[in-house]
Amino acid sequence: MDVIEKGKRIKMNINAASARAGRSADDVTVVAVTKYVTNERAQEAADAGFFHLGENRLEGLLEKKEVLTGQTVWHFIGSLQSRKVKDVINDIDYLHSLDRLSLAKEINKRADGEIKCFVQVNVSGEEQKHGISPENIIEFIDQLSKYDKIKVVGLMTMAPHTTDEKILRKCFKDLSKLKETIHTHGFLHAPCTELSMGMSNDYEIAIEEGATFVRIGSALVGE
Repeated sequence: MDVIEKGKRIKMNINAASARAGRSADDVTVVAVTKYVTNERAQEAADAGFFHLGENRLEGLLEKKEVLTGQTVWHFIGSLQSRKVKDVINDIDYLHSLDRLSLAKEINKRADGEIKCFVQVNVSGEEQKHGISPENIIEFIDQLSKYDKIKVVGLMTMAPHTTDEKILRKCFKDLSKLKETIHTHGFLHAPCTELSMGMSNDYEIAIEEGATFVRIGSALVGE
């Protein structure tokens, strides 16, 4: 099945999941995760209407950005080392992995303008995962106010690698609740209206629980 056919299936699934949640499918943005595929396959995704593209390596992002044609919006979805900020931050539209103040400081130093960031939250509490713990999220976002080039557009999490729907749904529910809690504080630098959660195996559940950005790789562009 080619990217166009896979894309049609994904759009149908998004429409169905949105309907079940009483939402509009237009509120869901698909980030095509192209980190494991060729430039040609990434171009196929863009040509099929998936022009939000996600990379987790500096080299892969810059290479694809140089050769891809047409309208593209670039998302950096992997952990970003502070020493590499200067090489990537002005070539992306969204960062999905803001998880420490030292990174925010470096972004503020290197960015030419405002950067749309998702704060990464370790909702599941897994030791091997990056992210701010839920109990520290308000303090962390409050501290980001000193960095005028950081705009916290939302929260991001990676759910546990499981097929247990109850575990997945709880993870997504917890992130959605955190977003609402942040709203009550009225941070000017952190409107936090978006939720980046859900991947190829669980994006429908994530949408049902409020995801506005889903990161889909293998189900769309293959391995």
